[in-house]
This record gives sequence, structure tokens and C-alpha cells, in this order.
Amino acid sequence: MNSVTAHDYAWIRTSPLFRHMTESGYTLTLIRGRTPREVLRAMEAERRGTGTGTAGLIEAGDAHRAAVDHDYWDESYVAGAFSVPGENGDWTLVLGFDGGLGIAARCVETLSEGGRVVGHSTNGGKPIHLFHWFEDGELRTTFEGPSSRDGNTPDELVPLLREVGFPLTSGGEHDESTPDIDRKAGVLALAERLTGIRVTESLLQDAVYELGLVPEQPAEEWTGVVIDITDAHGERLHREWTYEEIAAASDRARAEANAPVVITHNEPSARDRSERETGE
Repeated sequence: MNSVTAHDYAWIRTSPLFRHMTESGYTLTLIRGRTPREVLRAMEAERRGTGTGTAGLIEAGDAHRAAVDHDYWDESYVAGAFSVPGENGDWTLVLGFDGGLGIAARCVETLSEGGRVVGHSTNGGKPIHLFHWFEDGELRTTFEGPSSRDGNTPDELVPLLREVGFPLTSGGEHDESTPDIDRKAGVLALAERLTGIRVTESLLQDAVYELGLVPEQPAEEWTGVVIDITDAHGERLHREWTYEEIAAASDRARAEANAPVVITHNEPSARDRSERETGE
């Protein structure tokens, strides 16, 4: 039985590599039963050869960022994938310094069909730390904070979350009587419980990655925005705007912002001019 806990991942706080991952923003995904090439193909990545260790992956990523003139809005990135043994067979580990964007949900759902996908990410900057577990084509559990979970089976991992060290009650609520842990270390321990793969600095640094350039994902289509808020006094605010209404308002605001500024100058009256001239 795997008894790993957050304490087994204390190394991340003294690791230059993991510091780079969290500062840059990363996504680390483990996929069971798929080869690295299958995974990169599903991600629609353009093959970019191989890279030795994270140094090779980072070098390829830096070269791509330079090629797009470090465009802040360009969300394409270089991902690296390699095969690693784990629970119930071989897995593919995918690492991308993608700002925490993660693999597209539809792609992950497809990759998890008949298998399992476990991933975690950090967006860098003001960190948002996410965890996802997909099983047989569906999102089973996802969370940012372990006491606020979502997915089709949000409570299924509560026993494991408690075992790796997260301060939760048996019902999955935050347990204030239990000391907190390094949550990122806890997430890595949870991922190992679900995959059987011990992620270490040397595993990431020494692997030979198959590289692929992952294109920007098309923006999801949307038809409107709904705000529905009920305050502490029971007062409800419900407003809906269609896409057309928002687009029209945006166009008006843009037109007003781009309109020429007209500065008017009021000519003084004849009496005012006369008074200034006579000094009265």
C-alpha cells in the first residue's frame, strides 16, 4: 500500500527546478495507457524533436517565446512528454511551462477514456493552484482548495486527502483543529497515490522529453453573461446580458474612447475686454 504523504515532497521547497516551475507557471499531467506521441498528437502539438531533461525543455520553450517576440497574449507553448512506469502499467508524464493553462478539458476527457488522468498546475504570479482527476472520460474531482471540491464525485478523494495530510474532517470540511500542511506538497502526494508515480527532481531533470509545440486554444463561444447574487440579507440581484448587448456596449465605449477631443474656448465678452484694458 502506498503510504506517501506531503512530508515526502518537502524537497520542492529547496528545489531550484520547482521554484522555476511555480514562478513561470506550469502544468504537470500524468496519463495512463497512452504513449508520449499519442498524447502530443491529441494535444494537436507540432513535433519539435526531443530535449534532454528540463534544461532541454526550457531551452525549447525560451526559443519559441523569442520567435513570437515574447508576445504576452500568445498562449502557445512547448510541452515535453516521456513514459514512466506507474500503477497498472505505463504512463505518460507531460510537463509544460504554460502559465498554468493546462491541457484543454476536451482533450483530457478523450485521453482519460478507458484510463486515468491526474494533473496539477500553478499559474505563476498570483498563484492559483489547481488539481484535476479524470477517470474514463469524466472529471471526477477538481479543486483549488481541498475543502471546496467539484466534479462528478467531489467527495471520493476525501479519505486520501486526509491520509496525505490535508486538514479535513471525515465529511470533507476544513478541520480547524488539525495543523495545515504544504498544500502543493500534499497535491503531489495525492497524485502519487492515484498514479503510483513518485515525481522527483531527478525524474524531471534527467528524462528525455519528446517535444511538441501546443497551439493556442480557440476561445469558447458564449452567448451572454448572467449575474445572480443573493446578499446576506436575502436581497437578490439578477441581471442578464446577451452577447449582442455586450458587443454593442463595447463598440460604443471604444468609439467614445477613440473620438477626437474637442477643446472649446469661450471668448471674453466686450465688457470683460474693456474692463481688462482699463484696469478696472
